[in-house]
Parts: sequence; structure tokens; C-alpha cells
Amino acid sequence: MIGHDALDATREAYDAAALTYAQLFSDALRDSPLDRAILGAFAEVVSTGGGGQVADLGCGPGYVTAHLDGLGLEAFGVDASPAMVELARQACPGLRFEVGSMAALDIADGVLGGVLSRWSIIHTPPEELPAILAEFRRVLAPGGHLLIGFSASEDPSHPTQVFDHAVAPAYRWWPDHLAAMLSGYGLAEVARMVREPQPTDRRQFKGVHLLARKAQAGAPLRGSGGGGVRTG
Repeated sequence: MIGHDALDATREAYDAAALTYAQLFSDALRDSPLDRAILGAFAEVVSTGGGGQVADLGCGPGYVTAHLDGLGLEAFGVDASPAMVELARQACPGLRFEVGSMAALDIADGVLGGVLSRWSIIHTPPEELPAILAEFRRVLAPGGHLLIGFSASEDPSHPTQVFDHAVAPAYRWWPDHLAAMLSGYGLAEVARMVREPQPTDRRQFKGVHLLARKAQAGAPLRGSGGGGVRTG
């Protein structure tokens, strides 16, 4: 389970920063053609794979959820911050937004065609990430897709690195290590996009999107090397 101290501290920090965050990032996709492209690819594979609902986990003020809706997906958002959820509801009154934890989702087993986790794992301490990956696998239907975005670490011998996020303590991940963890939960990588930082970016970190697919029913899981593989 996710430690309540870390989760509560992150929730409180985002509640306090919600309005400023929404103002700063409401049009972030406008100048990010590569991000729009990978979201478009995600929408296409979900749709061609049978569709179904898509959860935007860590949805913040809801602008990416709205983008997914515009791409034809039946998208809804979940965020730990009540203030963020309220802003999302105000900005996108036709969409559904809920307060919730990624480590204990109020979503039935195997019902989602897709899960988007766009920089929403960065505040999770590394030892607590397996609980979240297990939830991603649990709520996805067989053959469903996960798109997970994060900042890349720079040293493969240190799979996680702490960085000075403005809101709450945060972590970068070595992409191959995170992909191996996903594989251990039956989420096999099918593609990745690595975006180099722009000269004007505050942090010179590579941005990574991993697209993974949940194994079909009955497929065996491989060991993740990241702890806690389970088959339920």
C-alpha cells in the first residue's frame, strides 16, 4: 500500500497549487506536437483494440482528459487532489472526474480499455510503485493498453533519481527498468517515445512515454525484478 504520509503530503501540496497549476498548464499540449502524437496513437490502439472506458489517472485540472475525449475515447479522470478535481469539473462539465488514489482505485477488475498515467507516478516513492502497477493491471481488460509518462534518469546503475519538483518530492526512472517492472505485471511494452529536453526547459530531463499492453487472459507473468509480482 502507498504510505499515507507521502500521499497526504502530495495531495495537500497539489490542493494548494491547483489554481496556479491549472493556469500554467491548461494549454501545454498546444506546443507539444510529440505529446499529442503519442496520445493520438494511444487513442487509436485503444479504439482498434475494442474500445472501452479510459481512465486518466492523475488527471489534474482535466485538460488531457478533455483531449482524450476529443480523440473519441470514453475518458474520465481520477486525481488524489480534491481541488484539482473541482477545477476539472468546472472546466469540463460534460466529463466525469473523481477523487481517488492510484494505489486503491474504485474501479472494477478488467473493465478499462485504456489507462493513461501522464507524469502521475513521479511522486510515488520507488518502493511503493509496485502497488500502483498492480492496480493498472487489475483495472485493464485483457488486451487493454497503458500509456505511462515520466522523466528519465540518466544512470542505468541507479534506476531512480530524486529531483527538485516545485510541488512535492519526485523521482525519475531509468526507462528500461520501469519497462521491466511493467512486464512483471503482465504489461508488455509495445512502443516508447523519448523526447529530448528543449533548451528553454527548466529541467534538462528526457521525457519518456511507454506504451504497454496487458496480456490476454491466461498468459503467464514474468518476474519484474522490481518486487511484488502477483497474478491476481
